Amino acid sequence: MTTADVNDDVKTRIAWLYYVEGMTQDEVANLVGMNRSRVLRTLAAARQDGTVQIRVTTRMSRCVELERELESRWSLTRAIVVPEPQDPNRLREIIGAEVGAYMSQAVTANMTVGLGWGKTLTSGVPAIEPRPADGVKVLSMLGGLTRVSAINPSEFAWRVADRLSAECYMLAAPVYAPDPRTREALMAHPGIAEVFTRAQSLDMAVLSVGDLTPHSVFSEYGLLTRDEIASLEAAGAVGDLLCHFIDAEGNVIDHPVNRRVLAVDPLSLRGTRQIVLASGGWHKLTVIRAAMKLLRPTVLIVNEVVAERLAAEPR
Repeated sequence: MTTADVNDDVKTRIAWLYYVEGMTQDEVANLVGMNRSRVLRTLAAARQDGTVQIRVTTRMSRCVELERELESRWSLTRAIVVPEPQDPNRLREIIGAEVGAYMSQAVTANMTVGLGWGKTLTSGVPAIEPRPADGVKVLSMLGGLTRVSAINPSEFAWRVADRLSAECYMLAAPVYAPDPRTREALMAHPGIAEVFTRAQSLDMAVLSVGDLTPHSVFSEYGLLTRDEIASLEAAGAVGDLLCHFIDAEGNVIDHPVNRRVLAVDPLSLRGTRQIVLASGGWHKLTVIRAAMKLLRPTVLIVNEVVAERLAAEPR
């Protein structure tokens, strides 16, 4: 029998007995009538799906120091710096968890929240504390993938909306139209036009950035051809923000791919009251810096190594 066979009530009871009441795994197993290995698997699943969330409430002194330096250098309301994980492959998950925790306390009743996409943001969904409906609206600020994926923008927005019991607005169109003319036709659709209109009066925008490495989502999911990626790099692109490709100075480059994208223009978000930018990894330093210049975010969630470099940037 697998953990999928354990219903939510039993899983929650197991988690409660172990984490809250402090029972041993053997004691829990005896009480709920399972063997110890199954209890262990259920506890692991509870951690993974967000039923159980464990947070260290004190922060490393160097990370706190970097947070203050970033806030001063980049005029941030808040910086959150995470230590470098022993396993670099867990960095997305760790930053994502901080995004989910931040949204849990920063999203309040009747807010409208615009979402970007990416593996980092998607990994944070389980860390968003479920809440009853209180007028929150969530909108995806870019079109979806035509091939189903765990990080499809529309799927991500729907999952966040589910955690927040929010009304959800999505761009029911591919993120890249085949040509600018088709893009303009899609933009005229009333439902799509409504999302763009709502994006002009957001209370919060939550965004990440992408790079152009062979492991990027553009390569992994075939969103762009190799020739298009090479052409973008030749034009000075260092990565993307809301699937708009930008150069190292934070300028949206003049390129055919950018003229086909069905997504909110990141420049139009500068008036948003709260802009949360979350990303990490040495390979993303250049595009994170560029996004900082373009967006002027109020909140930055990043890893220690990237924070060191950003904090040392000349004014």
